Amino acid sequence: LENGTIIGNNVSIGYGAFIGHNCSIGDNSKIESNAIITNSIIGENVVVGRNSSIGQNGFGFYMQDGENINIYHSGRVILQSNVSIGAGCTIDRGSFDDTIIGENTYFDNLCHIAHNVQIGRNSAFAAMTGIAGSTKIGNNVLVGGQVGITGHITIGNNVQIAAKSGVFDNLPDGSSVMGNPAVK
Repeated sequence: LENGTIIGNNVSIGYGAFIGHNCSIGDNSKIESNAIITNSIIGENVVVGRNSSIGQNGFGFYMQDGENINIYHSGRVILQSNVSIGAGCTIDRGSFDDTIIGENTYFDNLCHIAHNVQIGRNSAFAAMTGIAGSTKIGNNVLVGGQVGITGHITIGNNVQIAAKSGVFDNLPDGSSVMGNPAVK
């Protein structure tokens, strides 16, 4: 634990885990072995699986004169209460805004959530889902394994996305899609 961390009551922190300065972790949360958490606010009853990395800089850059220039990331990751993050997941801090995961949302193992993503409540994402930057996802969304979601789109409430789908466009409330590109 670095200086300036705030750890709630009854928090379990596994062997080899690292919690960076200015992070806070709410009551009854569990941080499993070898997890790395920086630039994050974590609610109550949250589980962060082993070998997950929460709060590092995302894949933000721009091209100038044929060279890649990194964009400074100043945002955080906010995991609201009752979130569950599986093993080997990566959640990038926001570049300008925060990356936010809503209450009671679950991620299976090996998921990646890019910078500035905002996800609502009561959603579930199966293994190897990848969500590109600045995507907004509503409440009660179910996503199958190996789904890829492009950046800067909006996915509504109560959406279902079948496994191995590629989502490239906005999805309205209540959509059920599959395929690559994902269609009804």
